[in-house]
Amino acid sequence: MANKQHSSSMILTITVVVAIVLMIIIWPLSMLGKGPSATGSGDEVELRILPVARIEMKKAVVVSDGKPRDGATIYNASCAACHASGAAGAPKTGDKAAWAPRIAAGTATLLKNATNGKGAMPPRGGASDLSDEELKAAVNYLVGKAK
Repeated sequence: MANKQHSSSMILTITVVVAIVLMIIIWPLSMLGKGPSATGSGDEVELRILPVARIEMKKAVVVSDGKPRDGATIYNASCAACHASGAAGAPKTGDKAAWAPRIAAGTATLLKNATNGKGAMPPRGGASDLSDEELKAAVNYLVGKAK
């Protein structure tokens, strides 16, 4: 029984010694590549952590001579994208049958819908830079094409 106890303590001692040796060898090896680099500068670190992309939102610059744009100009710049093809349910320009009930509702209703948006059409037809005067000119242009 003494031999059995002696062999257990011997196995424990050997295991502890092997664990200590492995820690002494493996721990410094695991530290390789970590920590500050003597050749790396602060600028390199900044470059590595920069975001991949950046988005800047700017308002579109509209070149104007100070005068309100006419209905045809506004239509071609903003309205034609949907009203020329009928995209997203927009009544096609010049389609008398599609415009008749809208015209019958009155100019005030058409202006209200153009100002606030209706269905898939965003407010002011997506041209938020339009003045009330210009928006009215665009509506009158579309109504004129449907009569």
